[in-house]
Amino acid sequence: MAKILVVDDEADLEVLITQKFRRKIRAGEYNFVFALNGREALEILHEQPDIEMILSDINMPEMDGLTLLTKVKEQNPLLKAVIISAYGDLENIRTAMNRGAFDFITKPVDFQDLEITIEKTLQHINQIKSTITAMRENNILKMYVDETVLNFMVGKESENSLMENETVVATVAFVDLCGFTKISENEEPNVVVPLLNEYFDLMVREIIEEKGAVDKFIGDAVMAVFKGPDQVERAVRASIAIRDKINALPMYSEKSNFNPKVSIGLNSGEMVSGNIGSQSLKRLDYTVIGDAVNVASRLQNAANPGQILLLEKWAEGISDKFTFQKLGEISLKNKAKPVSVLEVVK
Repeated sequence: MAKILVVDDEADLEVLITQKFRRKIRAGEYNFVFALNGREALEILHEQPDIEMILSDINMPEMDGLTLLTKVKEQNPLLKAVIISAYGDLENIRTAMNRGAFDFITKPVDFQDLEITIEKTLQHINQIKSTITAMRENNILKMYVDETVLNFMVGKESENSLMENETVVATVAFVDLCGFTKISENEEPNVVVPLLNEYFDLMVREIIEEKGAVDKFIGDAVMAVFKGPDQVERAVRASIAIRDKINALPMYSEKSNFNPKVSIGLNSGEMVSGNIGSQSLKRLDYTVIGDAVNVASRLQNAANPGQILLLEKWAEGISDKFTFQKLGEISLKNKAKPVSVLEVVK
């Protein structure tokens, strides 16, 4: 139902409008509200903020229609007004349009033309509402989806192409907040969630600083992907920054006995990048999968609190930039052969 405010000092106009638009009113399409002047109209607008459109005369006592236009524009620039006046000279029309009128109709009123104008105005209002809704939804979406994913989606020409994937060389980091279940067991959820978000925010800032992308949050862990030149170096640098900043945080509370630490697993190599999920269900997860990703996850599981683990072969090109400690060969779950692993010291 469209709620329309009619502002005119002619008392019989209410009867006329109600009669002419009775079918629309009965059908629940229009709901008219009436005011005798601009001052009264402003009071009604304050009391009924769901009014979408104004039909206003110009010449009225206490506050004229042109002044009302200025006030409405100041208070609610999205509210659309159509001026209906016997003073249809060019000066009044220009003044009304410059003050924000959507359209101008001259008296005596052609009600067929008025109905067309109302429909046109309401259509414009709905388009504005749809645009604002889309902008809000887009801003909300950006909170849930990485910018890399959004760019990927926008670049696709059809829904079917969303299921396409590609093989990429990338570096994956799994960052787990060790022992966070202690807090979950001893604190209320309204304490746990904001605290976890605070830790996540610290991690994400360091990942973004090194041009990495957050792939997903998994419980109390973060999965990040680094692509492009110097990806291993950037992933290691981000991991060190996360570890050191988490280590510098104080113990959360004696009650929970939680001292924040992270365990991190890094691995690089070929992996498949694309949307994984169900197209029928309209639920997709843009991610990377493959053996290289699994190894990174296994390394994180093998890492102790405060440790950053990396396969030895990926340290060859960055050995002059960081300090490593050899841990020897480690057997990882579902891997036939042990792998040679290093700990990133600094």
